[in-house]
Amino acid sequence: MSLLSLVARASFTVQLVMLILLSASVLSWVIIYLKYDVLKNARENAMRFEDQFWSGINLADLYARVKKNADDECGLARIFVAGFTEFIRARKHTANNSEIMLSGVQRSMKVALAREEERLDAHLSLLATIGSISPYIGLFGTVWGIMRSFIALGSVQQASLAMVAPGIAEALIATAMGLFAAIPAVIAYNRYAERVDRLAISYENFAEEFATILQRQSQSLSSEENKQADTASVPETKI
Repeated sequence: MSLLSLVARASFTVQLVMLILLSASVLSWVIIYLKYDVLKNARENAMRFEDQFWSGINLADLYARVKKNADDECGLARIFVAGFTEFIRARKHTANNSEIMLSGVQRSMKVALAREEERLDAHLSLLATIGSISPYIGLFGTVWGIMRSFIALGSVQQASLAMVAPGIAEALIATAMGLFAAIPAVIAYNRYAERVDRLAISYENFAEEFATILQRQSQSLSSEENKQADTASVPETKI
């Protein structure tokens, strides 16, 4: 009894279960590989952008640099662009109201943050689904194969273990395949979900810090404009 012969001799239902589990396993490994690359790039891009942001560079210069490389705009860079774009727009229309400006900036960054979290979470639910249902699909194939073996055993006069062993063995292969598909998917899902949560927290912290910086900058600009307005309103006097 080789593995291939057991699979070939299995019933159509058990073979269909094995095919489903094999497809689920291949799909989960494809997602594992792709998500690893996505999360790795997201972490590296976040670290690179934070180094640029906290290096003391002028925010307008950083904004122009990021907008120039729009194809690479993701993660923190996209949140920064969304917030600074709204800041520029709000300064033109609500120059003297920092609260309205800050509220608009926070809403824009919240939308960008939600989109980034959605991008990072993509296909993770599929990994969770594969990890949760694969053992049950394999168990269904096992129960079906064992049921067929005992039904065949009941139709003979003299039963022996050699008669039911192949059927039980081919049925247990379905359970093994279910575990083979489920275990990597569950491990990868837990690991990637933790990484996504860490990135989401870092994104939220950056958005809060950036909003605070823009609020201080807005207040500073408003103070300078008020001083200039007061100076311009003083009548010129001659001695």
